[in-house]
Amino acid sequence: MILRPKSSLLRHGTLHGTASAAPMAAVPTWLRRAIPDAQGLAGKEVEEVALTAGAAIGALDAVVRRQERWAGAWRQRLALAAAAVTTKQAGRVEDEAALRDAVLLTRPSDNVGPAGRFLLAWRRLAARPAEELLTKRNLAAVLEEFGYAPDDEGVSTLTDDLRQLAASDGTVGMMTGAIAIAERHGFAHAVGAWLADALLAQRTGWAYAVPLLGADAGLGASARPRRSAAGSVATSIETDPERAKSLLAALARAALRAIDLSAELERRADRLLAIAPKLRAKAADIVVEKLLSDDATVASEKIVGMSDRGLRRLFDRLVELGAVRELSGRPTFRIYGL
Repeated sequence: MILRPKSSLLRHGTLHGTASAAPMAAVPTWLRRAIPDAQGLAGKEVEEVALTAGAAIGALDAVVRRQERWAGAWRQRLALAAAAVTTKQAGRVEDEAALRDAVLLTRPSDNVGPAGRFLLAWRRLAARPAEELLTKRNLAAVLEEFGYAPDDEGVSTLTDDLRQLAASDGTVGMMTGAIAIAERHGFAHAVGAWLADALLAQRTGWAYAVPLLGADAGLGASARPRRSAAGSVATSIETDPERAKSLLAALARAALRAIDLSAELERRADRLLAIAPKLRAKAADIVVEKLLSDDATVASEKIVGMSDRGLRRLFDRLVELGAVRELSGRPTFRIYGL
């Protein structure tokens, strides 16, 4: 299901301020101050929060459309953060380090466990082209990763609901509707956040989705909708202003976190790319691309043309030069990333 980008501004809940491709600029101080936390929402009108969220998404849009070489690592780092929140909401204890271990230190055929599957679900959002995310086949796979039993009829109904929702005009209504539909189907908040992020990517015309709402723990505590799924499709400022306001604030906070992370990873990637031409190890260019395209990689990764010892020496050298970090803190089974 492919959605066409919409350019209208806050009309029945469509966001103001979505920017076209432009060089990234620092987030202005006024925008940081304007983004409300949960306590600050009470004194604000929905339209005011929508303006702030639109400006934040506009700033994020400028980052996305630059299509930097490190964008894969950025999206996957955001996916890890979303998975950690999902894991906590599910009552589990795995943190980001444990989630990395579950996925990176196992073979593709191994069982990564419930928490590891949460990470696979969010990694799927960040890695698959946006136009493929809401297909029936992909939705079936991601629901299994979130821990739900296969249900062909339920997936078909969900796909139809999302197709109807995607045709709505308002971005706010579309995203609150995604969370409401997930709840109506009996899914956890994380699934609704995943669906909302996918819809936002398709609505804005991004090639890949950016994991945003899954990492906002406060949004998961928002009130449940008071309408059926059919009514939820039209959820907007008028039908449920408090819910819309909560989602807009969460979206603005998430966009700001993503922008700040992009600036941090850009500095680290620039350091790696400056050093890359000086690396003499065979297949060093492949290792550099892996570091730029994913959250992390293991020292035991199989790289064509490079021995295990050669790879470990390369990572040691990159750490020494300040180009990458060792993320596990262990003397063995080490994991490296920007």
